[in-house]
Amino acid sequence: MLFSLVYFGLGRLLQTLALTDRNDPARDIELLVLRHQLEVLSRQVGRASFRRRDRLLLAATSRLLPRERRDVFLVKPRTLLRWHRELVRRKWTYRRALGPGRPRLDDVTVELILRLVRENPRWGYQRVRGELLKLGTAVSATAIRTIVRRAGLGPAPRRGRPTWRQFLGQQAAAILACDFFTVETARLKTLYVLFFIELSTRRVHVAGVSAHPHSAWITQQARNLAIDGRLEDVFFLIPDRDAKFCGPFDEVFRTEGFGVVRTPNRAPQANAFAERWVRTVRQECLDDVLVWGRGHLERVLRDYVHHYNAERPHRGLRLDRPIRRPTPTSTGGGGTVERRDRLGGLIHEYFRRAA
Repeated sequence: MLFSLVYFGLGRLLQTLALTDRNDPARDIELLVLRHQLEVLSRQVGRASFRRRDRLLLAATSRLLPRERRDVFLVKPRTLLRWHRELVRRKWTYRRALGPGRPRLDDVTVELILRLVRENPRWGYQRVRGELLKLGTAVSATAIRTIVRRAGLGPAPRRGRPTWRQFLGQQAAAILACDFFTVETARLKTLYVLFFIELSTRRVHVAGVSAHPHSAWITQQARNLAIDGRLEDVFFLIPDRDAKFCGPFDEVFRTEGFGVVRTPNRAPQANAFAERWVRTVRQECLDDVLVWGRGHLERVLRDYVHHYNAERPHRGLRLDRPIRRPTPTSTGGGGTVERRDRLGGLIHEYFRRAA
């Protein structure tokens, strides 16, 4: 009841004021409504967020209002004055062509620095700087350190440790594996093939073929391999525990400065490179050839090993060949592509004849 009386009295008061106003009463009522709504919003909304153009307008209009009427603004007077000072400061601030200090390194140089650091975890900042100077790029050691730390890489030599794959790949350059595999002839006679394979290059050496691989024969094949100079840069030999690899066989390699490391019993995976080559020579050659005798098998293996070492790409070598030769870089079709047949057309080799 009381609220209704207040509402009725307020309405009568506003109506009386509107009738006594000689100007435009509707405009005054509109301004009153707008001001009251702003007051309501100012009570409900938290801190207002002003954009740059809002600040510009409010700062400019504050100069036109007297001090006693500046309370209409949502911000305090000192805030308006601060905005005005900021606009004046921006007016008298000239934009520089370049920022202070040295220019930033380009992305190509940064990627090159990170590549050298990741691929060579034992290189320090000065070593990387020297390598960059060889490549025609001058960068200070301090800049290199900043880039390395920003990438989350530590200092040398604690930057990283080699993985097992990297460790075994580094050791493979000095390891030679050997093994036997058997071939059944057309007359069901068993022939034994002794071969050696270099783990780093995947290059295969067929030492000999025999129906009775006794101790003296195996030792002589090892001597022939050493005399031919096919054991250079090799320091370890991996045979299995076959009884055919006897003491004199090991002694030949120890005389040449080799270390003989035998695989565990019944563990063919320990000599995986040799086992994989046996599967390859069977799958690509021997399973499709009917062998008549030892001489025939030696000729077949000679042709296939030549193809394997000189022409066949290997996934473990990034599709390169064990005997590396310069690969033509042009793919535009300079010259015709011709085919060379081996083993009666069982294996095809392709080459580009110069135009």
